[in-house]
Amino acid sequence: MENVVIFDSPGKGRGLKAAKEFWAGDVIFSEASLAAVVFDSLAERVCHSCFRRQEKLQRCGQCKFVHYCDRTCQRAGWAEHKQECSAIKAYGKVPNENIRLVARILWRLDKDGSTVSDMQLTTLDELEDHITDMQEDELKELKVDIHNFLDFWPRTSKQHTVDDISHIFGVINCNGFSVSDQRGLQAVGVGLFPNLCLVNHDCWPNCTVILNHGNQSAVNTMFHSQRRIELRSLGKIAEGEELTVAYVDYMNLSEERQRLLKTQYFFDCTCEHCKNKIKDDIKLGGREVDGVKPSEEQVKEATDYCYQMLEKMDKARLNGDYHEVVKICRECIEKTEPVLAETHIYLLRMWSTMSEVQAYLQYLNDAAEYARKMVEGYTKLYPPNNATLGMAAMRAGVIHWQAGDIEVAHGMVCKAYAILMVTHGPTHPITKDLEAMRVQTEMELRMFKQNEYVYHSMREAALKNKPMTMLHEPKSVEEGIKNLFHRRK
Repeated sequence: MENVVIFDSPGKGRGLKAAKEFWAGDVIFSEASLAAVVFDSLAERVCHSCFRRQEKLQRCGQCKFVHYCDRTCQRAGWAEHKQECSAIKAYGKVPNENIRLVARILWRLDKDGSTVSDMQLTTLDELEDHITDMQEDELKELKVDIHNFLDFWPRTSKQHTVDDISHIFGVINCNGFSVSDQRGLQAVGVGLFPNLCLVNHDCWPNCTVILNHGNQSAVNTMFHSQRRIELRSLGKIAEGEELTVAYVDYMNLSEERQRLLKTQYFFDCTCEHCKNKIKDDIKLGGREVDGVKPSEEQVKEATDYCYQMLEKMDKARLNGDYHEVVKICRECIEKTEPVLAETHIYLLRMWSTMSEVQAYLQYLNDAAEYARKMVEGYTKLYPPNNATLGMAAMRAGVIHWQAGDIEVAHGMVCKAYAILMVTHGPTHPITKDLEAMRVQTEMELRMFKQNEYVYHSMREAALKNKPMTMLHEPKSVEEGIKNLFHRRK
């Protein structure tokens, strides 16, 4: 941790600043989780050791709750699960994910002490729990969790005071970090990373956090990498500059970001982008055509209509009625696209949903067109090195490739690869996938430029031999990319 220095950040409390100069893509530090658990809702579909999503998992023969890929993962996860296993058996049921995480943290601290490694910059006692800032309903939930935790906690384990237990609950409530699957595409659990807790928020940050599990598939568990996060530089950072990450998505308006930060993380954001409401105007702006803009009244009317249609669309998505989703989106887009700017956040949501659902339904040309529009809008809103922008470009590249538009596909894949090399790094599984895709599209593009007819004939033959598979069923937009900082709902 020689790359960072703890200091008192004005108005923010403790923070971290750079001890030397960094450039885009540099790993400032990596950190293994103190403890982590799989979400309750995914307990049977995600390995509790390596956090990979798998079709078939083997469950623990003792507690019947925890699931693993195989014996290798079971051995690797046994140290963390051993006491939990007997506690679940004795309790007779499985407590919720927050209680399980607090229990794993306390067992770890009881075993290794308050500082579990030489790299740890702070103890959990020094982290804020913000219990005094909680609303009445949150305090009621906390009391229920503490009551259930005390029932679950074995009498044979070291006993802790209610104050100590409630402090850990408070810490994970505002400092828990969502743990993603092996591809980094979906949040599947929550963990605690003490050093990361010291990195303060900025709406236009100079760092990003990515999970990079490394090697979790070696036969011998001694070669398994730990679950770890990497704090990566998004651009040039001068020595002595504060390191910041975004706790909430910049796509939100300034007022909404400030509200989220206040209610979820208990502080008032005073960053330049919030104070000056930077880009708020274009996030709800009108479309300019030949120097002529629609009136404020027209923009407001289109915005309100879009908002109503988004609510209808969300209900149809929850019901899995994707043809109804397409109908709602198409109707909304036809009415509002001539009025709203390509950076309007509601229109971007419509394009994103339309692209995702049309790709799932195999209407690939339509899906590609909406994906392209979404990326163009995102490019004008997000910082140049932003994971959400990179993932959107990757998705657009894949859809254009599936639709047979190799020129746009290759351009999008290259754009995504350049961004993810910074935000994720060359060893991340998704960057490796992108590199293979970049090589593939580059080869196809050369073939296309040499002879379009031959290229399309070969492509058609290849698709006949290997039918195009359906995409995964749509989840929430960019699930797992945004809102990485876990917050209990």
